[in-house]
Formats: sequence, structure tokens, C-alpha cells
Amino acid sequence: MSFTGKYELQSHENFEPFMKALGLPDDQIQKGKDLKSISEIVQDGKKFKFTVTTGSKIMHNEFTIGEECEMEMVTGEKVKAVVQMEGNNRLVANMKGLKSITELNGDIITNIMTMGDLTYKRISKRI
Repeated sequence: MSFTGKYELQSHENFEPFMKALGLPDDQIQKGKDLKSISEIVQDGKKFKFTVTTGSKIMHNEFTIGEECEMEMVTGEKVKAVVQMEGNNRLVANMKGLKSITELNGDIITNIMTMGDLTYKRISKRI
């Protein structure tokens, strides 16, 4: 199953408390919660390129499954991470106390980020 495609954010849960816990300022949280977000994924075997455009902010991450890489977090901070693949439709990354699981089911990508007892869930649909 290939992740390659463009996906538009359909819904998200627990955005404000999660972003606050990450350390984003309130004004950025308020601006970001209702912005349109498009994720573009290019998969070439074990290599991935993720580009997430939210309003005017563009976040770009590239990684190879099982190899250490540098990932940009929503705060702009760059951290070391290793992304693993579970099955053929699930990506799992741990970075600086945050666990991210991205699962592809048909045309829907579900991304669940967990930090401590806080969980943030994003659901995006292929466009």
C-alpha cells in the first residue's frame, strides 16, 4: 500500500490542549485551529517525503524507514527520530517524548500523536 498522495485535513480532536503542551503560543494556536491543512506524501520504497501546508506555514520532513533522521516538529524545533513501519500501512515515530502513529486505510490517513496523557488525532482524506 502506497502512502503517496495529497490529503486534506477533515477533522482534528484535542488540538488546543496538545499544542499548548508542546509550547505553542496562544495566538498561534488560535490562528492554526481553523486553517485548512494539506499533507502531501511521496513514498519511494522505504523513503518518504512529507510536506504539510497549514495556512502559510510549510513543514517538510524526509526520512527512510529504520534510519535516524532529523524531523521538524510543529513548534519549528528539529529533533532526531527513527520512523518504523508496522505492516504495510502504519508509520510509527518517537521524537522527544512524543509518539506519532500515521495509519493509511483506503483514502483516509489517521495521525495520532501522544505526549504523556495527552492525545491529538487528525483525520485527512485523499484529494
